[in-house]
Amino acid sequence: MEPRTAPPRWAAALIGVISGAVALGVSQLVAGLFNGVSPVIAVGNAAVDLSPLWLKEWAIRAFGENDKNVLLGGILVVIVLIAAGLGVLARRRVGFGVTGLFLFGAVGMVAVLSGEDSGPFGILPPLLGAAAGAMVLSWLFARIEPPPWAESERAEAAREVTTEAAGEAESEAEDEAERPPVMRAGADLHSFNRRKLLTGVAVGAGVAGASGLAGGWLAGRNDVSGARTEVAKALPTAATPLPELPPGVDFKIPNLSPFTTPNHDFYRVDTALVVPSVDPKTWTLRIHGMVDRPIELTFDQLIRRPLMEADVTLTCVSNDVNGPYVGNARWLGVAMADVLREAGLQADADMLLSTSDDGWTCGTPVDVVMDGRNAMFAFAMNGEVLPVSHGFPVRQVVPGLYGYVSATKWVVDIKVTRFDRDEAYWTPRGWAPRGPIKTQSRIDLPRNKVKAGTNTIAGVAWAQHRGIEKVEVKVDESEWRVARLAEVPGPDTWRQWAIDWDFTPGLHTIRCRATDATGQTQTNRGAPPAPDGATGYPSVLMEAT
Repeated sequence: MEPRTAPPRWAAALIGVISGAVALGVSQLVAGLFNGVSPVIAVGNAAVDLSPLWLKEWAIRAFGENDKNVLLGGILVVIVLIAAGLGVLARRRVGFGVTGLFLFGAVGMVAVLSGEDSGPFGILPPLLGAAAGAMVLSWLFARIEPPPWAESERAEAAREVTTEAAGEAESEAEDEAERPPVMRAGADLHSFNRRKLLTGVAVGAGVAGASGLAGGWLAGRNDVSGARTEVAKALPTAATPLPELPPGVDFKIPNLSPFTTPNHDFYRVDTALVVPSVDPKTWTLRIHGMVDRPIELTFDQLIRRPLMEADVTLTCVSNDVNGPYVGNARWLGVAMADVLREAGLQADADMLLSTSDDGWTCGTPVDVVMDGRNAMFAFAMNGEVLPVSHGFPVRQVVPGLYGYVSATKWVVDIKVTRFDRDEAYWTPRGWAPRGPIKTQSRIDLPRNKVKAGTNTIAGVAWAQHRGIEKVEVKVDESEWRVARLAEVPGPDTWRQWAIDWDFTPGLHTIRCRATDATGQTQTNRGAPPAPDGATGYPSVLMEAT
């Protein structure tokens, strides 16, 4: 049976939502004050870590680089629904809603404490946020519906007034019998003060907004855009700069991926819901483990070393056949092999366990880094300082390996170890410990519809550190035909290909396949990305009209 004074469900749900908003805003403020982690981000990171492999792959395929934004949006929607439910629950008894808010805060505390970057004050944001939300919930319910003792106080005051005025209105009082102090019927049974509800909600929304904005501003103190600008002013050059790209590397065909991927278009795949902000003034790279001489380098020490440039294509292992997660850039940095030789690698070491500033780990085969290829600690990309989202101030770039075993962004630590002793982040989650890149190709055009007649089919192919020697194209059940290839500066980049084809009206299926410099042709056997990269012929269904 409902309490006689219970507000309607919509009002209780609104109170719950506002209380939840205050809890989030205050937690964001406290996180900013103590340089901590927002509970929403902590829960999101935990969701990423705990999600099964199939769900992660589906999210990447469905949402692309927006998968993390979708995750955060989904978490916020769930929080709103839970907060509304707690408000409705509090109609029965406010204590139920308060308990629910603290339980929800406990979830945030567990998520924060399970993170790699939890500090000594890690529990404060979710704890104080839950306390603030509980206070607002109690205050709003008390505001719109006076507690029971208020009714008896009003009744007592009314009786005192009646006694004082008894002499003046004696004749009138004789005509009226005493009535109960609380009398409600019909709609008035569940009436509440709407004005106080709306003004209270406005105050709560203001507190939530102000604390959230303040927390965001405090977190923004760690913004490193100014530091990037300072590095850019004195960006060093390579000891032996690379020559300009050779003529003919880019066919410049509309809708064909350019040879050099602009920084703002370069794909991003990582586990960081919030991009780490790492100040180069405090950044250090520690190299330890199975070495004779552990090393710790500052950013200034790193960029004063002999520098190298290299054109390298990076690829994500999550890339489906014909997928978008591949890009090419010219990188500037320090040779990893030179630094590791200084540290003195022990003979039986076979793995470099690198760690990002946000705690993500990556296992790179030692022999690949030390075999003479252009593996580097990079700090510039396409002539510019690394973008923050691509690893500023320093990241790894290793040709020939998928990014999950080579391309650590915001790298701060390298433990020289063995594969039989340590595991990186993705290995226990279903991915192979070593990830050599497979020979792959992609069809960029045409897509959808074209006019019947001669049209260009074009795309890119890659086999990093082996190089592409041939690309063949097939339309429907025709014979394979060899496409023309663009020039390349070396074996570590992708290569454009193109061929002209005479299309008859109707639907057509286009396929392609690449052959690398070792003579290996990509297989037609289809396989998903896990555990070590997708396989199969790229295929596009289009219509000629």
